[in-house]
Amino acid sequence: MDDAALELVDRWWRAANYLSVGQIYLRSNPLLREPLSAADTKSRLLGHWGTTPGLNFIYAHLNRAIRRDRQEMLFIAGPGHGGPAVVANAWLEGTYSEIYGGVGQDEDGMAELFRQFSYPGGIPSHAAPESPGSINEGGELGYSLAHAYGAVFDNPGLVAAVVIGDGEAETGPLAASWHSHNFLDPAADGAVLPILHLNGYKIANPTILARMPEAQLEQLLRGYGHEPHFVTVSDPDDTAAAHRAFAEALDECLAEIGAIQAERRSDGGAGGTGGASGDTQGGAGDGAARWPMIVLRSPKGWTGPKKVDGQQVEGTWRSHQVPLNEVRTNTEHLAQLEQWLKSYRPEELFDEQGRLNPDIAVNAPDGGLRMSATPHANGGLLLRPLKQPAYARHAVDVPEPGAERISPMITLGSWLRDLISLNPETFRLFGPDETASNRLQDVYEVTDKVWQYRIDHLDEHLARAGRVMEVLSEHLCQGWLEGYLLTGRHGVFNCYEAFIHIVDSMFNQHAKWLKVSRELPWRRPVASLNYLLSSHVWQQDHNGFSHQDPGFIDHAVNKKAEVIRVYLPPDANTLLAVMEHCLNSRDYVNIVVSGKQPSPAWLGPAEASEHCQRGLGIWRFAGSEVPGEEPDVVLACAGDVPTVETVAAAELLKQGAPGLKVRVVNIVDLMRLQDASEHPHGLSSRDFDGIFTADKPVIFAYHGYPALIHRLTYRRTNREGLHVRGYKEEGTTTTPFDMAMLNGIDRFQLAIDAIDRVPGFAEKHSLLRQALQDSRIRARAHTREHGEDAAEIRTWSLHSE
Repeated sequence: MDDAALELVDRWWRAANYLSVGQIYLRSNPLLREPLSAADTKSRLLGHWGTTPGLNFIYAHLNRAIRRDRQEMLFIAGPGHGGPAVVANAWLEGTYSEIYGGVGQDEDGMAELFRQFSYPGGIPSHAAPESPGSINEGGELGYSLAHAYGAVFDNPGLVAAVVIGDGEAETGPLAASWHSHNFLDPAADGAVLPILHLNGYKIANPTILARMPEAQLEQLLRGYGHEPHFVTVSDPDDTAAAHRAFAEALDECLAEIGAIQAERRSDGGAGGTGGASGDTQGGAGDGAARWPMIVLRSPKGWTGPKKVDGQQVEGTWRSHQVPLNEVRTNTEHLAQLEQWLKSYRPEELFDEQGRLNPDIAVNAPDGGLRMSATPHANGGLLLRPLKQPAYARHAVDVPEPGAERISPMITLGSWLRDLISLNPETFRLFGPDETASNRLQDVYEVTDKVWQYRIDHLDEHLARAGRVMEVLSEHLCQGWLEGYLLTGRHGVFNCYEAFIHIVDSMFNQHAKWLKVSRELPWRRPVASLNYLLSSHVWQQDHNGFSHQDPGFIDHAVNKKAEVIRVYLPPDANTLLAVMEHCLNSRDYVNIVVSGKQPSPAWLGPAEASEHCQRGLGIWRFAGSEVPGEEPDVVLACAGDVPTVETVAAAELLKQGAPGLKVRVVNIVDLMRLQDASEHPHGLSSRDFDGIFTADKPVIFAYHGYPALIHRLTYRRTNREGLHVRGYKEEGTTTTPFDMAMLNGIDRFQLAIDAIDRVPGFAEKHSLLRQALQDSRIRARAHTREHGEDAAEIRTWSLHSE
């Protein structure tokens, strides 16, 4: 790297640093044409300076490489609280002004850029959806490296340069993410360049990796499968040496990435010896490539005030947020701020109109090669609709409702198999070692699980390339899928229902991202995040109480209604119809819960499709109501097991109380229960009362916690007549029907509830009530004596004797 190139990078860095400080502090006088006054500063100083100069430094160097190599590159700021850096570089590249016309590339635009940052009515302080070029907000730390890998899967020409803060490196999700390269196929995927930024401190404490002896750190990173290149800024004032060292490391890393890809792509992806710089223990074809990475040690708050009020700031935790926090009331702080801003020599960076000088602007790549303008950070621009298999080819015939038992997940597995065949480069199935357990094994007829380490002869369905991503980390599955979706592809995350809670917080962040991005016209819609939850609360043959928790739905519905969708298909055909819809949707989080065991098929292909389009419906075949008359009681259900028990309860009431008019209502789209004013899928009051009645008792068997149904229906006319049965934290390793009885959703209890709540009915049918209680006692006794449910329970079908 010659001196001219180094000087260009340095000037860009200085400009980005100047803009970053201005965003945190200034609301006017952006180019200091007048002596800085307290009135020029913001009354509330918000932002994070400490990580920002390091982000700017890295960004400037990446631009040099992009221009030289014409390399597509995605920048991911793990310490996204360094939002001033992401915004500053987008403005310098011109992208920000192209998107936000009110923030032009002149002095007025610079003033607005400064004023809006962390300001009421302005923009957030992180690398939020409002920030061009970002797919990782970085407010909640831990997900940057997983997002980076998700972004480069099936993107062979892309390099994701991901800056990992040393605070973020202490999180569990990030620690697991170092293993992601074992799932990256160099022949068909892009590359990730991790840049571990050790600036030494978090908010108030030192960081583990920064204090770890370097030899030990090198061993750790090599153990993870990387080849670390160390760049240490030993003298913060010798920026020329820092530039030269980082440029050399970056060029070496990009050359090593190119060599690994060339080797794997020339041998057809068969493996090799572990990459150009990698060694393996198992010999040819037995190891993953040893991918390069950079470890950058630079001072926290680099180029900022060295001391404030006599205390060291640069290189300490004191620079984490706002080093000078009294500029409006302390004249010494104000003078220091002015000196700090002038240290970047803005007169050398910007012309009289406030525009970036042309000889500096040339450091920006052109067009879509700009990291702030790459379409990979606005994935909807690249999104292609999935080619979906024909629903009718996979749907099952149902000559009679409830007569035949079919596994919904096995049925879906064959559909997903064909979906993968039709979309070999734009769809992936993610899961924590549970794809076959959840009965989706048919996908292995056309694809494998991707794996780069040693593959033994006894291993099944492992290969260097594959569309199934299995790792026993829900965090990685979620992070990979988010990165994959946000860069314009499609996917499904299948998981045991109880353990999806592990990613509660990651779900929060993605839902928030979607909520904001939907409000930005320049952010194009991306494919929805689809959760497929199975091995659910009501049937845990090998497991017990630890695996019984349906509460992810409760957690999810706290988010904005325009983003969240919840589906509880009652059988195989409705599951197919729901998944077909979800994979066609955009900018949602879809939660689909389905059992994997064989269960009654209720609806034929056409009826299932119509039922799912309505979201709920009255099942005439299951009830005993008289056309043209109001029912005496409504039995409602949501979820596959509650549906079986509800239909069975209605059958018991038909047999035991022939004159009782029972309406059976099945809900597949849970959000239909909300009022239309609360959710886009909500029913109007008139429609709701027409189905559930305005004053008749409603016995509701629900898959999850009962309180959620009361919460969703609190505006309804008949809310006082609603009685909900669901999971009440009673569980163990037991039979499916015993689980239902433990929680009161079994058919006998539901029929008893109906008898108790129809006015005047209990007095007339006390013998029926007693008989139902006795049946319940016998069913439980059978499980204790024989270790399984009674045959009439296990093999029950509608209209059976």
